Amino acid sequence: MDTGYVGVLTLRLEMPWVSNLKEKRALVRPVVERLKVRYPVTVARLDGLDAHDWELIGVTTISNDHEWIEQTLRMASDYVAAGGEYRVADEEVVICAISDLLGDAGDDPDDDA
Repeated sequence: MDTGYVGVLTLRLEMPWVSNLKEKRALVRPVVERLKVRYPVTVARLDGLDAHDWELIGVTTISNDHEWIEQTLRMASDYVAAGGEYRVADEEVVICAISDLLGDAGDDPDDDA
């Protein structure tokens, strides 16, 4: 029986017109901070930190309701797509059962009886 799910959304943001890291951070950082405030998610800048024209951000949440995770990540994705001076070039959503992630490590030790 699945006790919960973890959902991960990754978004590749592209800004080919940006010419330096400071300008890129000024575009990306506000959307990352607003996502954390607006939705029950954790957000991280994952890749492209040293590139001035693109960045990969990750958004994750956890719940016992698969549908709720799907809706939350969809709202977060829509919010990012509508909110900045960048283009969302790629998007991926993965939702996994916690039991699949833990494997045998998630087994209840009391079940051995």
